[in-house]
Amino acid sequence: MTKPVVDLTIVGSIGIDTIETPTEKREEILGGSVSYACAAASFFAHAGMVGVVGTDFPAEFRAAWSQMNIDLEGLQTVEGKTFRWGGVYHENMDNRDTLFTDLGVFETFSPELPEDYKDAPYLFLGNIHPALQLHVLEQTRDPKFVLIDTMDLWINIAKDDLAKVIGKCDMLTLNESEAQLYTGEHSPTQAAKKLLELGPEYVLIKKGGNGSMLFTKEDVFLLHAYPLDDFKDPTGAGDTFAGGLMGALAASGKTDKEAIRQAMVYGSVAASFGVEEFSLERLVKLDRDEIEIRVAEFKEMCRI
Repeated sequence: MTKPVVDLTIVGSIGIDTIETPTEKREEILGGSVSYACAAASFFAHAGMVGVVGTDFPAEFRAAWSQMNIDLEGLQTVEGKTFRWGGVYHENMDNRDTLFTDLGVFETFSPELPEDYKDAPYLFLGNIHPALQLHVLEQTRDPKFVLIDTMDLWINIAKDDLAKVIGKCDMLTLNESEAQLYTGEHSPTQAAKKLLELGPEYVLIKKGGNGSMLFTKEDVFLLHAYPLDDFKDPTGAGDTFAGGLMGALAASGKTDKEAIRQAMVYGSVAASFGVEEFSLERLVKLDRDEIEIRVAEFKEMCRI
């Protein structure tokens, strides 16, 4: 049987999380940017995972990825402990405090792409050091579309490397406070203008429960988050959104503005399912029909 072609490579962190919300606490559950992104992408495309785990990594977590048909050839297993993170959410579920961060084997992670992944037309570089993002880009063979994510830490300590990788991507995604931090501009519109000058064709500013904004030099597209009555765990929502977006975009085979807007809808819906349970628990049970039903509902809500 021929191995399916990887059409989307996703690089990022893999973690074992301890998460406390106002109503529940869960310990030792699967997390990390690449876990959420690959899970969301798997409904639309054949995603290849690039990350690192330690020898303590539970077999049931690997089984969950395999169940979702995520390609694991790019997954490294290194002697030592898997990255662990703990956080507690405030009452509003928007703000959280980090309780602990134990990098483990992630501290010395150097992403290496299998041969099959180097030709993948779509690439999502999750929130890792920009020097590592550049290292991955050097291994690729002319990808069709590259999305990168970042965070305030890299803006503060590795801005030069970050500027280089932003200049080599097609789309940059970051949240509103990170856009303000990088540019010094309070207005998302003004911040996006400055970020577009660095080279990307698109800048996607995430606004949490208030959705997202897609900027080009010509226009802006606003998309609200899918409204939920209740949810359990917002961890990984941004990575689920980005993974769903890139998976849907890869499935379309396109990179134009309209295709990206449609892919954002799928990303938002994927994220709305993801937060209904902790970790990947809802995404593992999800199917494409449920996604399409919610997409149709979402489009009807947004129709003018």
